[in-house]
Amino acid sequence: MLPLLRGRRVLVGLTLAAVLGTVGLVVSSTASTPNPPTPGPFAGYGFDQCEAPSQTAMNAWRRSSPFRAVGIYISGSLRYCQAQTNLTPTWVSTQIANGWQLLPIHLGAQASCTTRDRYQSNKISADATNDYAKARSQASAEAVVAVTAARRLGLAPKSVLFYDLEGFSMATASCRTSSLKFMGAWSAAIRGYGFNAGIYSSAASGMKLLDYARLNPSTKIPLPDVVWIADWNGKADPYSTYIRNDGWPGRRIHQYQGGHTETWGGVKINIDRNWLDLRNLATAPPTTPPPPSSSLRDPKCTSTSISKASYSFTSATARKDLYVPLQCLLKQQRLYTAAVTGTWNTATVKAMQAWQRKKGHPVRGGFYPVDWVSLLAAGNSGTTLKAGARNADVIRVQRALNAARQDKLPVSGLYDARTIRSVAAYQRTVRIKATGVVASLTWAALNAGRWR
Repeated sequence: MLPLLRGRRVLVGLTLAAVLGTVGLVVSSTASTPNPPTPGPFAGYGFDQCEAPSQTAMNAWRRSSPFRAVGIYISGSLRYCQAQTNLTPTWVSTQIANGWQLLPIHLGAQASCTTRDRYQSNKISADATNDYAKARSQASAEAVVAVTAARRLGLAPKSVLFYDLEGFSMATASCRTSSLKFMGAWSAAIRGYGFNAGIYSSAASGMKLLDYARLNPSTKIPLPDVVWIADWNGKADPYSTYIRNDGWPGRRIHQYQGGHTETWGGVKINIDRNWLDLRNLATAPPTTPPPPSSSLRDPKCTSTSISKASYSFTSATARKDLYVPLQCLLKQQRLYTAAVTGTWNTATVKAMQAWQRKKGHPVRGGFYPVDWVSLLAAGNSGTTLKAGARNADVIRVQRALNAARQDKLPVSGLYDARTIRSVAAYQRTVRIKATGVVASLTWAALNAGRWR
């Protein structure tokens, strides 16, 4: 999405004048079957590519790739994808039915200080009159175009619509302020039409401005519900050094790798890679900053240190090898606030008992299998898992099964044959139909901590 990678093409047959002149308001969807809002709660890999891939390509990548989310350019006068021959209501409904999380993107007016030639035809006004009224009006107009396109494609209310504000210089005050006012007006307008508002931008410009606004209420702009951070640092996580960790928890996407070609199922696509952390979409975004979460990340907490072949009763005298995983996982739940030491301490006891109270488990002096299973499954997206899935939820399942059944599964994140067998055995134990597929009933059992 960044300007150094590739541009975006013009939307064919949909202009703002046509929308405003012929309907005055946003038209209703032409899709015959309602779709659920997209994206839904999800944690895992996604990709974005200018042209919506063919159905053959989407099927091949669904079977073979680790991706379960895809960015699609639905509208905007500056997008490159003029044809979008594949992007139809049927394409949208088919992908959603197949388990894809869709990330609808609009690319319209760009920052007043942008230097890209192709963006000069549509720039955000830097006129400060009436609190940048022109910039705010532009954002509202862009929202009309985006919502009209979303409804024509059958995207349901409460779906997140992202504005793509490409990177720009932060040197000019009027450019910074007009861009910020624009993003605020977009967020307000999109929500006014019943959708959730998202902003995609460079971590060093648009994201940095939004984070500043979040921490400085005097700026008085509506904030987006979800942020999509472009920071190509190669790290598949929701973080960036340009934006504080406590902003938009569970409402982040991180574009961590720029344009490159990948091949899955014999199909090549040039993509950007993303990591999605959208666990909190069902809840209202915080109106005030939560407690700083820089402490949620600890050098002792790694995939290797947390993943174990088995988890069992842990106390001041039992399973000392599990002290680090316990502290790390409780820290992720904002219950353990001290440094991870790997030593049993008062903070560990308080945190584990807080977890037991939260889950309705008996509050005791040790951590039992029922506690471990629920803690290891915590934070999952609830997405159905079946053969070939590869994401963070699979890791959660494999760890939870190592607590529930002591199966010593390799924690690989790949839903392989051994994981399927272990899931089926767990389902029989907790009296669920043994399908080997993790769906709502199995997630509910794991979340509750059931192990026998």
